[in-house]
Amino acid sequence: MNGIAVTVDAVVFVDTPEGTAVLLIERANPPFQGRLALPGGFVDPGEDLPVAVARELEEETGVTGVELTQLGAYGTPGRDPRGHTVSIVYWGVADPSTRPVAGDDAARARLVPLGEIGPDTLAFDHDMILEDAVAALRRSRRPDQPKSTEASSE
Repeated sequence: MNGIAVTVDAVVFVDTPEGTAVLLIERANPPFQGRLALPGGFVDPGEDLPVAVARELEEETGVTGVELTQLGAYGTPGRDPRGHTVSIVYWGVADPSTRPVAGDDAARARLVPLGEIGPDTLAFDHDMILEDAVAALRRSRRPDQPKSTEASSE
């Protein structure tokens, strides 16, 4: 790979009776073959980022119809042994009836309870990305709080 490549990744949460789970794939190909990872991949030339992440999510897991919100960009050199990549990450919550089916370059696709994911479990820098996405999920589920904690003067 020459230059910097742009990728997308999806963090999809599903509320199950056992608690919150995240949709992960088992990588079928190097690098990190056999390791768990977030669904994602390279953006095609001329492809818009939201289209790319929805495409990758569907190709690798069969999951569609998830409202995805951009979480952030991750581009630390060395995050991908194939070369310098910058990943634009999206996150969302899927319907509890979601049943992933592996496709494309995913050997498996499954829902993994958050409590079963330890440090250094995921490929690339996906542990850090998942941590950021869990924080975003928690923020989204908090009741509205005042923007400022300063007392108002009347």
